[in-house]
Parts: sequence; C-alpha cells; structure tokens
Amino acid sequence: MNKTFITAFSLLLAFQVFSQKIINRDPQIEALVSQVSSDSLKKFDEKLVSFGTRSTLSTTTDSKRGIGAARLWVLGKFKEFAKTSEGRMTAVLDTFTLQPDGKRVDKAILMANVMATLKGTDPNDNRIFMVSGHIDSRVTDVMNRESDAPGANDDGSGTVAVVELARVMAKSKFPATIVFVVVSGEEQGLLGANYLAEKALKENWNLEALLNNDIMGSNNSNETNIIDNTRLRIFSEGLPAFEMDKKVGAIRQYGVENDGKSRQLARYVKETAERYVDNLEVVMIYRNDRFLRGGDHTPFVNRGFAAVRMSEMNENFLHQHQDLKIENGIEYGDLPKFMDFEYLRKNTCVNLASLANLAKSPSMPQDVILDVRGLGNSTNLKWKAPISGKVKGYYILMRETAMPYWQKKFFTTDLKMNLPYSKDNYFFAVQSVSEDGNESLPVLPRVGLRNAGE
Repeated sequence: MNKTFITAFSLLLAFQVFSQKIINRDPQIEALVSQVSSDSLKKFDEKLVSFGTRSTLSTTTDSKRGIGAARLWVLGKFKEFAKTSEGRMTAVLDTFTLQPDGKRVDKAILMANVMATLKGTDPNDNRIFMVSGHIDSRVTDVMNRESDAPGANDDGSGTVAVVELARVMAKSKFPATIVFVVVSGEEQGLLGANYLAEKALKENWNLEALLNNDIMGSNNSNETNIIDNTRLRIFSEGLPAFEMDKKVGAIRQYGVENDGKSRQLARYVKETAERYVDNLEVVMIYRNDRFLRGGDHTPFVNRGFAAVRMSEMNENFLHQHQDLKIENGIEYGDLPKFMDFEYLRKNTCVNLASLANLAKSPSMPQDVILDVRGLGNSTNLKWKAPISGKVKGYYILMRETAMPYWQKKFFTTDLKMNLPYSKDNYFFAVQSVSEDGNESLPVLPRVGLRNAGE
C-alpha cells in the first residue's frame, strides 16, 4: 500500500476518533419527547382558532366565542390531564380585574391566567420551573374586540405548546415543580405576565427559570422568502436589568457582561434541547427581544428572574397582527394553514427536554468560590453541596472569555477542583449532576479575595 495513502488514512482515522461525541440521553426524557404529537398540536390550534377572536377585550360571557370561552377550554384540558397525575397536578384560573388605563384598556376587564401546577415529589425542593404562552390574539387595530382574530401562530402556537406539554408531562414525577401557564393581555401590554411576575416576586417563589414561547409555529418569512424548520431562536438578556446599579462594578471587574442569569439559561436550553431534539438548532440571539416588540418573559427579567423567549427563526409579518383579507393576490391573516406543525412539534420538544432536565436535576451548588488569593496559572474552585436532590457529582464548565458557549466539562465527586488552566483566560461555572445525569443550571463563582477569610 502506498505510504502516503497509509499516512493520510491514519490521520483521517485519528481525526474521526477524536471528533466523535457521545450523546447521553436520559431514557425518561427521551420517552417523553417522543410523545409530543404534531397531530395533537394541530387539533389544539384549530380549536383555539374556532373561538373566533381571543382579544383581551373580547367577551368573557359567551360560551363559544371570545377569550373567556378560550380560557375555559384551556382550563378544561388542564383538568383533564390532571386526572392522570395521581393528584400531583392542579389547575386554576388566576383572575384579577384591570381598570381602564387610557391606552389599550378602555373599560374595566376581568383578566385571567390559566395555570396548571405539577407539584414536585421532593418535599425539600421548592424550586419552580415555568413554561408560558399567551392566549390572546389581535388584528391590525389592537382595540378591535369584534373582528375574527384567529391567532393561530401569535400566539396560538405558544399556547398549544403549553397545553401539549401539560398533556405529556402530567403522568411523570419530577423532584421540582413545573408550572404550565397561559397568560392573557400580552397584546395589550404584557398585562397577565406583569401580574404573574409581580405575584412571584411578592410571594417569594423560588422560580429558577421561565421559558416563554411566542410565535413559534411557522417556517417561512415574507420579503426574504426563507423557508427553514430546522432552527429556533432563543432571546436572552446579557446584562441584568434588575438591580444593575448594585452589580455593575463586579460585572466590569470580572468581565461577565455575557453571563447574566437569562443568558446562562439560554445556553442551558441550547445544549439540552439539541441533545434530545433531532434536526433542530437552537440559535442564541443576544437580545432580550426583537426590535419594536415585547414578550411575556420581560416582566420576569425585570424582576430578577431568569427568563427567555423562544420564537421561530423567520417570522412572516403578513400573518401577524393582520385583518383577514386578500389584497393584490396576497392573503393576510394568522390562519392555521400557514403553520408548520412538525416544526411546532420540535419546538415544543425543546421546552419539554429543558423543563424535564431542570426539574430532575439537583438544585444548584451553593457558595461557589473562585480562589484568587495568589498569583498562578491554575484555577482553584470550591463549593458546597446543593440544598436539595441526590447528587452523583459536579460538572465544572469552562470556556475561553471570547467564546459564546461552554467548551469543556470536567466531572468530579469532590467539592473542589484544581484545574491547570489560567483563571485570567477562561470563565468557569459549576453544575450539580443527578444520578441520572441531569444537570442543574450553572453557577458562576464569586471571587474569593485576599484576606476575605475564605
């Protein structure tokens, strides 16, 4: 055999060996992901559209039309799924009244968020993980409460994703609690989300993550005519808006302007989702939201919670906030026929994999410290065990300061680790890992300064 060929073949074989990556999937999560159905999502979406309009200002007394009927239908589905949960799932309408604001609320209206709570099985674990979509829809005039506003994608897609997640996950047991919520009033100014975020803050919920889904079921864009159902955007805040004045000094000193809680959550979703959902890339967008738009994750971000928004990669604005009409041969309106339910299935699975992995994980490690009391080209980390959950060990995550994603993982069963990598050149974080391999959210270390008594 030709010597040159042997050498080339050997190099190719070596490259293949070293480039292999083993994907370890939790069998329980994999089985749940396989149960998400595009047919189920389509059926739910068509039912939502059948209520005519779901404008926040529309009727709440008609049994067949308007947002009131739509909310009761979602509540009924949640209660139906709760029957399979052995008492762990409960469902409620969380109601409140809004007075006219001179803007997008012209008279007193009864608001309601529809919530299903799947209680965690560990009495020592008070963590909450939440997934949301908004049930209300609109046409061109946001004050138009009468015209048909099908809202199949905005945000029927997010709403039915939440309903489907509740259907699939109700029968399963998780140590931590998962809340499935369909909020009202998004189009009138994030009203339901603001109410819920303020409630979570006042009642001191241990809400570790919110996954908000809004406009995630169409695969094509107008103007650019891009068709692609293999990519999903996740929007996340970088610098924390909450109490920024108290944090800016440390952020500048240690260079962690790309490591806020929401950005860490987005990284987590990307890694976890791509582990379980085939033929889908989660694309991180380094913005809290799109230009000139808003989403229901923002009220939570503004109150210090980790929250992200997931949206389709290429929006079609002919089918958002539009009256139903045909002009110059172009059909306008947010109708089910413009949806891609297989794409919506994959995007729903992104939520499921992330929620399940979070809810099965131990809580985050405590008091993570990066020791900087001496000069050197190694890195010393130490931490304390998490408050709840059975721990197999810990991952130390590492990436170069200019890299968007974690590049390396080091596993240990100890509560400390010394790494032969300079703390000046890398970022580090620590995750708790369950016996099944489910990772907690990562914790960036605080700095242990000289003479700090560490």
